[in-house]
Amino acid sequence: MSAADLDISAALIASKPAPVLSGSAKTAAAAEKAAKDFEAVFINQMLSTMFEGVKTDGPFSGGPAEGMFRSMLVDQYSKTIAGQGGFGLADQVKREILRMQEMRQ
Repeated sequence: MSAADLDISAALIASKPAPVLSGSAKTAAAAEKAAKDFEAVFINQMLSTMFEGVKTDGPFSGGPAEGMFRSMLVDQYSKTIAGQGGFGLADQVKREILRMQEMRQ
C-alpha cells in the first residue's frame, strides 16, 4: 500500500459527514469513536515498536529527517488501519464501554 493510497483512505474517512443522533445513539456513537481511537493508539504503539528496528542510514535513506517524520507516518498508518476495521479490538472495547455505562445507570 502506497502513501498516496493511505492519504486517500484517510481523506475519505475524515470527509464522512457526522449524522445527527439523539439519546442512546449519541452514546453508542461516542463509544464507537472512543473505541476506534483506542485501537488506533494501540496499533500506533505496536507499529512504533516495529519501526524502531528499521535503520534509516545508508545511501538511499532520508537521513535525520526520516527519523523526525517517522512518528507522523506511523500515526497515519495506525489511524488508517483502525479506520478500515483494524484488528477487531474496537468492537470489543465498544462493547465494554457500553456495558460499563449500563452498569452505572
